[in-house]
Amino acid sequence: MNKELKPTIVYVLASVSIICCCFGGLGVLLAAPAFIIANNRLKTAEGTEHDFQSMKSAKTFALVMLIINGLYLIYTIYVFSTLDMDMFMEEFTKGLNAS
Repeated sequence: MNKELKPTIVYVLASVSIICCCFGGLGVLLAAPAFIIANNRLKTAEGTEHDFQSMKSAKTFALVMLIINGLYLIYTIYVFSTLDMDMFMEEFTKGLNAS
């Protein structure tokens, strides 16, 4: 009996996390649970007759999204910690007035 592990939730969370990456790397909040869910499902299904290939690819996708989001989060923290806030606000208001 060959069952599927249904990796749909992992794919959805990881896909939405790449969109949330644009918000300062906050996609980590979705990519990390996606990776954890995939990892737990693979561990619990170990030794059974499940089709592991689909869940393994979902786990890999979630891991890649976690790495991308993590790097972007680290970059965002670095930028805000080294940036002068007055200069940031000045550039922000210039951008608002330009449109």
